[in-house]
Amino acid sequence: MARLSDTSGGASGTWVEHLLNSASGMSYVLLVDDEPGIREAVQAYLEDSGLTVTAAANVASAMQHLQQQKPDLIVSDVMMPQLDGYQFLEKVRQEDAYRFIPFVFLTAKGMTGDRIQGYDAGVDAYLPKPFDPDELVAIVKNLLNKASS
Repeated sequence: MARLSDTSGGASGTWVEHLLNSASGMSYVLLVDDEPGIREAVQAYLEDSGLTVTAAANVASAMQHLQQQKPDLIVSDVMMPQLDGYQFLEKVRQEDAYRFIPFVFLTAKGMTGDRIQGYDAGVDAYLPKPFDPDELVAIVKNLLNKASS
């Protein structure tokens, strides 16, 4: 399956690509992580599972994508420069059009207190790194199924 572009500096996937994927029943995921290796690996895991993924290297890029095309689910790192995952989550939850998009934190901050802070902030799932790719895919598909029912 062809990937939508990684927009850490390049062009984004087109609106037509998203419409074609939506028409075929494919879910669209927005992935935000500042680490290229993690971002590329997670994108590949999700795409290999039949999802369409747009990757962004930071919150500013992710917000641009959010305004261009509404994802079915967001996966975000917590610790990123400029704006972190919590600030991104807050921005998403403040917008009526986006507030119910399932949101997953994928982060190195895995202590119980960190996870509780994430859930208190409104995240739907919190997966600490290192993670099992199959668990990530299971979480994403579960949240997508719940959101579509």
